[in-house]
Amino acid sequence: MKMNVATTVNKTVLENGVRIVSMTMPHVRSVSMGVWVHVGARDESDAESGLSHFIEHMIFKGTLKRSAFQIAKEFDAIGGQSNAFTSMEHTCYHARVLDTQLATMVDILSDIFLNSVFDDDEVTRERPVIFQEIGMVEDSPEEWVHTMIGPALWGRHPLGRSILGTRENILGFDSRKIRHFFRRLYQPARVVIAVAGNVTHERIVDLTAPVFAAIAPGNGFAPRSTPTDGCDTTLRHRDLEQTHICLGMSGVSVNDPRRFAASLLNTILGGNMSSRLFQTVREERGLAYAIYSFLTSYADTGMFGVYTAVAPEDANESIDLIMEQLRQMKREPVGVDVLRDAKAFTAGNLLMAEESPDNQMMRLAQNEFYFGDHVPIQTVIDRIDAVTPDDILALANALWGSGSPALTMLGPRAERSDPAGRIGF
Repeated sequence: MKMNVATTVNKTVLENGVRIVSMTMPHVRSVSMGVWVHVGARDESDAESGLSHFIEHMIFKGTLKRSAFQIAKEFDAIGGQSNAFTSMEHTCYHARVLDTQLATMVDILSDIFLNSVFDDDEVTRERPVIFQEIGMVEDSPEEWVHTMIGPALWGRHPLGRSILGTRENILGFDSRKIRHFFRRLYQPARVVIAVAGNVTHERIVDLTAPVFAAIAPGNGFAPRSTPTDGCDTTLRHRDLEQTHICLGMSGVSVNDPRRFAASLLNTILGGNMSSRLFQTVREERGLAYAIYSFLTSYADTGMFGVYTAVAPEDANESIDLIMEQLRQMKREPVGVDVLRDAKAFTAGNLLMAEESPDNQMMRLAQNEFYFGDHVPIQTVIDRIDAVTPDDILALANALWGSGSPALTMLGPRAERSDPAGRIGF
């Protein structure tokens, strides 16, 4: 499958290390911009857990020349969509506007990133907002059981913690701690400005370089540690209609050459409606409304997982069915027709995502962080097309050779269940 979209990708590196990458998409009317930092929740100490996410909130709470209300009002006045997110390895502040409003968007994003004051009164007002965000996750069984799988697989390693942190930590965060963390870790060599849309690279550099070049170089910081995969079982009772189940096991890193086979394995196992898990657990047995597999990858490790929610009395049967499908992936190669369909599904989703400036902006930044260069989507599709049934079989055996997955269960009678013996490979 070939794509024929006229796009141009360019890159400029400022003297202090800030990278500016852009993709010109002349067929759209909007521009998406993200100011990315290669800093996330895994870079925090235990006492700092939740600080990256707290800073994400505080960036929008006032600068030397704009109040929090003015920031919101100015974005609204240009019809812009602005937001931010924190992940384990990155923090991103992004917006999308019509191409005619580019200069205003750049001015606002640059201001909040470079000149936020982190006022103590705003910190106090934002704490309960984050408490509510934590409460939303805890009130959502599907989200909470996913949060539980982190420590079940990776223990006390930062990758096993919640990005939101703990209420105890958040109560202790003040403007001094926020500024110290920001200055120590938000270093220019960790910053990527990614832009995609109806704009030229020269225009982006003219608008961003003069202000971002002023960031003083940092002293670097400690390298990230890689966790060891575990297989703990965590069972928590909660009065719900369903028992929510999540299994976590070894996956692949972003840089692993087997990541293309892993993507297809995920699709075949539980990535769409024709997948083995969906057809077996939902369509044939009628045990679940929602069941899927997922693949989470980081720079040095990854997690392959499965989620479902079933009636409490069906929990053990469902786990048995999931494990049987995992074992089958290890026993025999997938059919040629099954692999062909998975490749078409994956390529189709990739190509449709390429039509969005937001998705292109995110790919630009992620490729720059992990590979140091732009990776054309056609290169990705070619690598996917090259995967064979034997590649998937070998990967399944390499990842799940022995032992057991980590398991988390949340719901009625979960504490009285004893499924640990059911999940060995």
